[in-house]
Amino acid sequence: MPNSRNHCSLEFLGRYGLGVLVTAVWLGRTGGCPCQLHPEPPPASLPQTSKKLVNSVAGCADDALAGLVACNPSLQLLQGHRVALRSDLDSLKGRVALLSGGGSGHEPAHAGFIGKGMLTGVIAGAVFTSPAVGSILAAIRAVAQAGTVGTLLIVKNYTGDRLNFGLAREQARAEGIPVEMVVVGDDSAFTVLKKAGRRGLCGTVLIHKVAGALAEAGVGLEEITDRVSVVAKAMGTLGVSLSSCSVPGSKPTFELAADEVELGLGIHGEAGVRRIKMAPADEIVALMLDHMTSSSNASHVPVQPGSSVVLMVNNLGGLSFLELGIIADAAVRSLEGRGVKIARALVGTFMSALEMPGISLTLLLVDEPLLKLIDAETTASAWPNMAKVWVTGRKRSRAAPTEPLAAPDSTAAAGAASKQTVLVLERVCTTLLGLEEHLNALDRAAGDGDCGSTHSRAARAIQGWLKEGPPPASPAQLLSKLSFLLLEKMGGSSGALYGLFLTAAAQPLKAKTDLPAWSAAMDAGLAAMQKYGKAAPGDRTMLDSLWAAGQELQAWRSPGANLLQILTKAVKSAEAAAEATKNMEAGAGRASYISSARLDQPDPGAVAAAAILRAILEVLQSQGV
Repeated sequence: MPNSRNHCSLEFLGRYGLGVLVTAVWLGRTGGCPCQLHPEPPPASLPQTSKKLVNSVAGCADDALAGLVACNPSLQLLQGHRVALRSDLDSLKGRVALLSGGGSGHEPAHAGFIGKGMLTGVIAGAVFTSPAVGSILAAIRAVAQAGTVGTLLIVKNYTGDRLNFGLAREQARAEGIPVEMVVVGDDSAFTVLKKAGRRGLCGTVLIHKVAGALAEAGVGLEEITDRVSVVAKAMGTLGVSLSSCSVPGSKPTFELAADEVELGLGIHGEAGVRRIKMAPADEIVALMLDHMTSSSNASHVPVQPGSSVVLMVNNLGGLSFLELGIIADAAVRSLEGRGVKIARALVGTFMSALEMPGISLTLLLVDEPLLKLIDAETTASAWPNMAKVWVTGRKRSRAAPTEPLAAPDSTAAAGAASKQTVLVLERVCTTLLGLEEHLNALDRAAGDGDCGSTHSRAARAIQGWLKEGPPPASPAQLLSKLSFLLLEKMGGSSGALYGLFLTAAAQPLKAKTDLPAWSAAMDAGLAAMQKYGKAAPGDRTMLDSLWAAGQELQAWRSPGANLLQILTKAVKSAEAAAEATKNMEAGAGRASYISSARLDQPDPGAVAAAAILRAILEVLQSQGV
């Protein structure tokens, strides 16, 4: 693959002469646009200032494109150029070819959108650098020689891209090849239009899709050019980021304070139109949509109540999928709250800026004919498998299944048992809330430091449940209710394990509720925890405490067994087992991935389980059971 600077060949200079050199020098001195004709690459000998999984700074664009082609049989490289083309190029005879491209670093744009129903090929430059004129011209010649009837160049509005694609177009036309060019500018950041026009952003991908559907349908070059030019004027894009990105071998392009986000930035790490304070996702999305649709903004999208739009929620490269889902939800709710109808919603990474942790929102005004083009089939690997169903108006939830009704407790004995149960549960909750920080501190050594928070969440859920009414007096019903509550509210592996324990423990208590039945309930709960949790006694988990208690509670099966005496022994055994976990090597749970040399504190789950048993004992002792 040639370096992007090689397009300054003698042939090229001979044809275009001094004007190109002057333009290049002017761009270099004034800063120009992010995609300059001759950006100076960082010296190969200098250490990289940002960590990147690359082989070399100079070769990263070539390697990335080669990797995509190697894993996608429908693509081929054009020898001697950083160009990817459809491998079935000969099947396009008699149709219009679509070429796009720009600097690398925006993956999956643009090569991810090569395929039937989208692009014919892509010309890639170095990272954030316009592709070489010679490579663009070679791609035009390649598709022309395959028998296509014309080529449309789809170009993002940056100076370097306009110049290089434009120069290649003029040379191809001089050779008799019919070539047209559409320059896409969908940036809605600038309230006052600049001479350079609106920057080309993620909306360009929608132009790829519309043009690709038209070309696949056999529409001619002139008509495709006219129709996509109209579509390009009916959309807008706005980005926001939590921080910058860094080109391989370079430092981040701008810095943000911890409480700031950048609004209206481009896709090359350039700063935006203003900085705003960090805020909840709902507020940031609302601000973005306000800015994009305000009639006082010269680059706004004319979206009105009742308008139909395609929404793109684009990951700029470094945002987590969790955050992307939150942003998508906020965007849908905000738009529908304004009376805007969302025809389709595309959520994912379409046009990135390396590892930039941010998003862009794109709105395209659509009618039914345009929507059919968006929905048309494509084999492009980066285009999402999107349902051809309107987002707005679709039922998004279904009623939860009803729980089976339990037999009511109406006896006086049931009322007394229920009051005692309340006292026990209240003491357990108070105990767990008081241990929150201690358990979190223990968990930080071996987990994610949230064991106390998880148990406190369970305690608050139980407290809220108790306020709704008296708990069931039936032990089986009580344990089943607690199981459902913890599975729903507690979360984490602890919630699942307690839920399993209580569900299994409830079964022996359906027939009897004497001491042997309670011992059997303990055994059933422990067996379920071991079956699904894969832990065993000695693995340094909450099971160690419960198992030790369960062994003592076996004595409840003996005739004349004393409830409190045996329970007291069980609690002491549980506490001793919890303390002993500090000397164990973890065999299950997150702690099993930590070196035993770092585990010198008791397991927090075991400590919590022992504390629960202690709270139960103290209430029963105070009640003189």
